[in-house]
Amino acid sequence: MNLQKKIGQMLFAGFQGTTVTPELRKLIEDYHIGGVIFFTRNIEDVFQLADLIYEIQEIACNKTDGVPLLIGVDQEGGRVARIKEPFTVFPPARILGRSRSEELAYKQGMIQAIEIKALGFNIDFAPVLDVDTNTENPVIGDRAFGSDAGLVSLLGCSVIKGLQENGVAACGKHFPGHGDASVDSHLELPALIHDIERLKRLELAPFNAAIKEGVESIMTAHIYFPEIDSEKIPATFSEKIINGILRKESGFKGVVFSDDLEMKAVENNFTIEDASVRSIKAGIDMLLICRSYEKHIKAFEAILKGVENGEISKKLIEKSNRRISVLKRKYAEKIEKPDSKELLKVLGSEEHRKIAVKIAEMK
Repeated sequence: MNLQKKIGQMLFAGFQGTTVTPELRKLIEDYHIGGVIFFTRNIEDVFQLADLIYEIQEIACNKTDGVPLLIGVDQEGGRVARIKEPFTVFPPARILGRSRSEELAYKQGMIQAIEIKALGFNIDFAPVLDVDTNTENPVIGDRAFGSDAGLVSLLGCSVIKGLQENGVAACGKHFPGHGDASVDSHLELPALIHDIERLKRLELAPFNAAIKEGVESIMTAHIYFPEIDSEKIPATFSEKIINGILRKESGFKGVVFSDDLEMKAVENNFTIEDASVRSIKAGIDMLLICRSYEKHIKAFEAILKGVENGEISKKLIEKSNRRISVLKRKYAEKIEKPDSKELLKVLGSEEHRKIAVKIAEMK
C-alpha cells in the first residue's frame, strides 16, 4: 500500500443521504478511506441499511486492494442510538448502572453486537466510560453508567466483553474523561482544571480497566486540560495526553479515534487542515469527519503535505496503519450479503427484548 492509501486508511467518513453518493464513492475509490460511520440521517429502514452497508463494502473490496472498511455506529442505548425499531431498544446507561449487574451489562453488549453485526457493522462507538460527576454536564449525563468510577469500570468492561466476544469491536469514550465538563464540546471547547493525580483517581480509572479488559479502540475528548498540557488545545491534539498518558502510561496498543473533527470545540478554533495534522502528530490513528466531503479532501491533502515536508513522521503513518490492519483482520474480514429473513429473526427478537425490559425496570 502506498503512502496515499495509508493516509486514506486513517480517515473515517460520515456522509449525507441514504444511498451511495458520488462523494462517498470517490472517498472510497480514490482516497481509500478506512471506515464509514452511519447516523440516523442515513437510515430509512433496516433492510435499506443492510443493503447499503453491503454495497459500500463491495466498492471498497473491489477498489482498495481488497481491504474492507470499518463500518461504525454510535449505538449506546438511550438518546444516543442511531438505529431504532425493529432493533432492540435499550434505556440509557444510567439505568443499566442502577442494576449494578455485570451479567445484564454483558448481555446488553452481546445483543447490540449480534444485531448490528447482522446489518454489517463491525464497530460500535460505545460504551461511554465517562464518570458522571457533574450534574450540569449537558452532553454526558445519563449516557454514563454513574458517578462512581468503580461502577463505570465494572459495567463498561462487561459491555465491552459482550460486544467483542460477539464479533463487534468496542470503542471506549471520551478519553481522558468528559464527565465533569459543564460545556458541550459539540458547541464549544470545554476546559477541565484537573491535575494528573485527580485524573488517575477518577476519570482515567474506567479507561485503564477497559484497556486491561482488551478494549480494541478508544475515542478522545475535545476538552482542554491546562494542568496536563498548557497549550490551549483539545486532548485530541495533545501528544502529552494521547502518546504520553494513553499510550505510554496506560499501555494502550489499540486504535485511537478522534471524536468528530467537525464539532464546534475544534471547528471554532482550528482549520480542518490544522486539526488533522495536530491529531496525527498527537498519536490519533483514525480521524472522524462526520459530514463534509470537502473537509475530508482537505484533511487528506494536509496530512500528505505534512508527511512530505517532514512535519509528520512516516513512522506515525506506518504504526497507525498496522493498528488499523490488526483491527480489520479481527472484525472486518468476512463480508456477507444480508439475508432479510435472518434479519427479521435476529433484530428485536423476543429473547433480546426481554433483556432490554429487565434493564429498563431498574428505573
